Amino acid sequence: MLPLEVMELAAEQLTNYNGCGMSVMEMSHRSKEFEEILHSAESNLREIMNIPDNYKVLFLQGGATLQFSMVPINLLRNSKKADYIVTGAWAKKAAEEAAKFGEIRVVASSEESNFTYIPEVKREDFTTDADYVHITLNNTIYGTRYPYIPDTGTVPLVGDLSSCILSDEVDVSKFGLIYAGAQKNIGPAGVLIVIIREDLIGFAGKDTPIYLDYAIHAKNDSMYNTPPTFGIYMAGEIFKRIKATGGVSALETINRQKAKKLYDYIDGSSLYSCPVAERDRSLMNVVFVTGAEALDKKFTSEAKAAGLHNLGGHRSIGGMRASIYNAMPMEGVDALIAFMKKFETENKGSMGEK
Repeated sequence: MLPLEVMELAAEQLTNYNGCGMSVMEMSHRSKEFEEILHSAESNLREIMNIPDNYKVLFLQGGATLQFSMVPINLLRNSKKADYIVTGAWAKKAAEEAAKFGEIRVVASSEESNFTYIPEVKREDFTTDADYVHITLNNTIYGTRYPYIPDTGTVPLVGDLSSCILSDEVDVSKFGLIYAGAQKNIGPAGVLIVIIREDLIGFAGKDTPIYLDYAIHAKNDSMYNTPPTFGIYMAGEIFKRIKATGGVSALETINRQKAKKLYDYIDGSSLYSCPVAERDRSLMNVVFVTGAEALDKKFTSEAKAAGLHNLGGHRSIGGMRASIYNAMPMEGVDALIAFMKKFETENKGSMGEK
């Protein structure tokens, strides 16, 4: 979901942005109007995330998937070694891609348990001369999140925050680099945000394709080539709204309330269960099952007919998944729980009960 107020504003300004006579989709990315949109977006993101001055904010394209390559290309600069913690499908893909560029070590993984928990790691578990450590903070498919930020000592920590950025407060200074696709909590697909400490910029090899070098984008204020202008405009309006409605701390409070209400109902139900370790449950992606594949499919089908969309679990694991990103109001969670109660009553005695 996107906030209705932001979509209504975008609709109002769609053909004539702030009286300039054209749409954001039509204006030059070198125009004063768009430069103001870009600089405002960066300024507001810096404020709501408390981004330190020694970090660059880049608005790029290619999604988090391109970062699976850009991170090692730019950061494997000394030992050519990096440590990865594999906590889901995307973390695994990131590690596999990085292995094309250097010596990649998986220091911990929860794959043996179908990624139902976050492994505990300590500073001494990491390679002392690693160029960086990589984690995926929230795992959409499996419904897990890091309940802590690993202590990597002097080794830079890289975080994929694609599915949890702005959902709760994060200490940016604990990371060397953060990247996040926009399409969960920031805006429409097409924008990728990189927040990178300045001392990590400028180490890509001479044969690096120009678009894959962070230094190029930092030097050109994210406008080496035409950026995703409309996506940045939408992201900027989201940042303004977050700033005006209490900041990330206010979002975290309501996100925790939404998640707790849904998990409490699932845990108290006789039909549904959540396979994720309680400490590691995601605030954004609540996964649950009935225990019977046919009943799960019946649930998602009837939920869609009732106006509750996108509740099917990822195709790789099945079951159900309720994605309750920032823009999902408490009323949405209440509507889901009401449907779940009705479905449970109507299907008592079916296979899959606890």
